Amino acid sequence: MSDIDDSFSGTKPVADALAFDEGVLAEWMTAHVADFQGPLTVEQFKGGQSNPTYKLVTPGKAYVLRRKPPGKLLPSAHAVDREFRVMKALGGAGFPAPVMHGLCMEREVIGTEFYIMDFVEGRIFWDPLLPDLDKTERGAIYDASNATLAHLHGIDFEAAGLGDYGKPGNYFERQIGRWTKQYRAAETTTVPAMDRLIEWLPTAAPDQERTSVVHGDYRLDNMVFHPTEPRVIAVLDWELSTLGDPLADFTYQLMGWVMPPEIRNGLLGVDIASLGIPDIEQYTQAYCERTNRSGIPALDFYFAYNIFRLTSIIQGVYARSLQGNASNSRAAEMGAAVEPMAEAAWGFAKQAGA
Repeated sequence: MSDIDDSFSGTKPVADALAFDEGVLAEWMTAHVADFQGPLTVEQFKGGQSNPTYKLVTPGKAYVLRRKPPGKLLPSAHAVDREFRVMKALGGAGFPAPVMHGLCMEREVIGTEFYIMDFVEGRIFWDPLLPDLDKTERGAIYDASNATLAHLHGIDFEAAGLGDYGKPGNYFERQIGRWTKQYRAAETTTVPAMDRLIEWLPTAAPDQERTSVVHGDYRLDNMVFHPTEPRVIAVLDWELSTLGDPLADFTYQLMGWVMPPEIRNGLLGVDIASLGIPDIEQYTQAYCERTNRSGIPALDFYFAYNIFRLTSIIQGVYARSLQGNASNSRAAEMGAAVEPMAEAAWGFAKQAGA
């Protein structure tokens, strides 16, 4: 099952469960967003599993609103204030992030906390095979993605004002603990492979050698590319960002090369060389050169960890769908993906010596 396809691009009318008083929002924007001028039209983006996202259209400008979903939420999830803070700080440090316009932590306005940022006009690639591009363009898009992540991992987070954005050290230990708790809180059935991973992962985590801002969900469809150039002009969806091990971030994206097409549009089994897409060794080498590394050992652990983490996230989306407040209609289908993904993660764990 894929949870990303072209049907997730564009907008749709706002779902009843995620609607709010648009007049009240317009009043808030008049008071808090510089140069805002209505009238305001609100549409809901089709994509996005976690924080509902809306396009706000005025005669002169378009904005994006991201909010916490309504209903019962898992602890520490959907921290829109963190998203707002990290994008504002990184944009100030020269990283491609949208311009941030306002954060509202008062639930009375639209029912949950939210922030407003620029709508960035450009290209979003939902299919990692990039079928609409030619061979040379595909390679350039992947290289730009690689360079942008290396840029993020090289930013001086202290100087950017993000020195307290996460705890230093023990990143994997803390993340494994966090996603174990999130998974247990959202668990709907027993998945033996997840139980084995929860036991094994803390015993196998490598030492953390570097700390950087990590995006947490870095992949092509969370980037906006220039309309005509192979250049990233905005990185979106920072909900899972923190200070952590940059290798966790890089290997999360690298996971696409070892996942089959039916799971998150993976590249496994696809003749990517004929498409101009770099193979896993080429992509890794480019990142290592940009970040002054000799290589990345223990890839099997990283893949087991990242697929475990992703499985926990998907379980959370599925649990919210059972409550009726997930932000898109296909969330319910994700329940079926949990067990095969957990089995895939356990397969990498066994290769790592579990």
